[in-house]
Amino acid sequence: MIIKVCGLNNVENCLAIDKLMPDLVGMIFYKKSPRYIGETILPKTKAKKVGVFVNATLGEILSAVEKHQLSYVQLHGNEPIVLAKALHENGVKIIKYFGIENVINNLKMAEWERYSSYFVFDTKGKQFGGIGAKFNWNLLDDYQLNSPFLLAGGISVKDVAAIKKIKHPAFVGVDINSKFELEPGIKNIEHVKRFIDELKK
Repeated sequence: MIIKVCGLNNVENCLAIDKLMPDLVGMIFYKKSPRYIGETILPKTKAKKVGVFVNATLGEILSAVEKHQLSYVQLHGNEPIVLAKALHENGVKIIKYFGIENVINNLKMAEWERYSSYFVFDTKGKQFGGIGAKFNWNLLDDYQLNSPFLLAGGISVKDVAAIKKIKHPAFVGVDINSKFELEPGIKNIEHVKRFIDELKK
C-alpha cells in the first residue's frame, strides 16, 4: 500500500519521516496554507517528493519541479485540463485531487484519467486544502474508473483497521497529514511510525 505523508516544511522533520520509509512525501506550495513550504528546500529523500499546488501557473509549477526535484505534482485546486495537458507534455507526473462531499463524480474525473498517475480523494471543504475530516468512505463503492486513488481526509492511527477493510480494486494507498502533527508542517514521528508499522502488518 502506498503511504504519502503530506504537509512537510521542515528539513529535520522530513529526514526523520523519510527514515520510516513512506513512498511519498508532500510539500505544499499554496501560500495561504499553514503548511506552506516558503523558502525551505527539503533535502534529498528516498521517498518521492510531491508538490501540492492550488491554481498555480505552468511556469510556477515547472520552476518548483526543477528547484525541489519533485517526482509528482498534485493539483489541488480548480485547474483547467489544459494545464494537465501542458504538464504532461513537459514530462511532469500528476496527482489530481478531488474533494468528496456526497457523491463520486465519475464524469468529472474521467477527463483527468489520461493525464494523472493517481487521484486523491479528500473531504470537500469551503476552502482549498483538506479540512482534517473524513467523508463517507462507503461512497468509494461508486467510483467506476480505472485510475488508482489514494484516500485522504482526517486519517489517524485509529483508522488502520477500517483502511484494511477497503477492497476497491483502484484503492492503492493513503495520504496522511494533520492528525499526525505536532504543529502545522511538523509531524509526530512516533505516531507516523506506529501508523506505518500497523498498516504494513
